[in-house]
Amino acid sequence: MIVPGARGFGNINPGSRAKNSARWQAAVKTVAGILVEQKPRVIFLPHENDVHPAHVGTHWLVLDALKTLPRHFGCFVVETEFWGQMAGPNFLAEINANDLADLIAALSLHVGEVKRNAYHTRLPAWMLDNVRRGAELVGGRGAKAPTFTFAAIYRLRKWRGGKLQDVSGGGSFLSAARNAAGLFQ
Repeated sequence: MIVPGARGFGNINPGSRAKNSARWQAAVKTVAGILVEQKPRVIFLPHENDVHPAHVGTHWLVLDALKTLPRHFGCFVVETEFWGQMAGPNFLAEINANDLADLIAALSLHVGEVKRNAYHTRLPAWMLDNVRRGAELVGGRGAKAPTFTFAAIYRLRKWRGGKLQDVSGGGSFLSAARNAAGLFQ
């Protein structure tokens, strides 16, 4: 894990981006430097309409950083959803029961957040519903639902030629037993 600066960034949201402040541009430059140094094959980030200002800000921060890189720079981009559902998801990944338990335990450590909203207790229901939604949204209307119980919905695209591009092949279901590396070829 790389923490930019001494303690990471603060005030990364659409408002600070809209003002095009020197602070936003410095954050963009820092993230771009990390991307050049690390040469990631895959980047995970919230989708552009995930409702929470920090999630939306993180989306635009990473995209703004990618736009500053040379056009030959490429990687996969996996967009996530938490607070708001995304349009056009194309990837449903199984979450096995052990991993779900770990996620619940990790979320429960966000004491202030879960005191305000006990979303860690609702996580299993959300992951159940993702299988229902994902069968239709990712698999296609009327598609046979996957056999797994819990899942996360994503949008997989590729950063290529200075912009996000759809990946070919349509939606896919990924069971926990399958190696995800095949998605990033």
